[in-house]
Amino acid sequence: MADIQAEYLACPIRQVVSRFGDKWSMVVLFLLNRSDTGVMRFNEIRRLMTDCSQKMLSQTLKNLEQSHLVHREVFPEVPPRVEYSLTETGKSLMPALLALIEWGKEHFNEVVTD
Repeated sequence: MADIQAEYLACPIRQVVSRFGDKWSMVVLFLLNRSDTGVMRFNEIRRLMTDCSQKMLSQTLKNLEQSHLVHREVFPEVPPRVEYSLTETGKSLMPALLALIEWGKEHFNEVVTD
């Protein structure tokens, strides 16, 4: 049983997808990728994600930063300006994420049922 547990916890798919497979992370990654400048401030992201609380968005951005998918840059200004962008690792994830979005559009009615 302990061997099965260790193998399960070491599963690359489980470990990697858990870093961005939650309710909000993929939306944040998509929005940063879609940004004309590739950079967004917190309130810009929040305006586009009206159903995500400020606390949850803040936690999501912290998690994505810890997973090296999002870069957070703080500028020494008053008040401080903070900008978010995709890291190279985050950018490398985008083709797979965009393919998943296209798949979701194509199969939406089959998968999402009331």
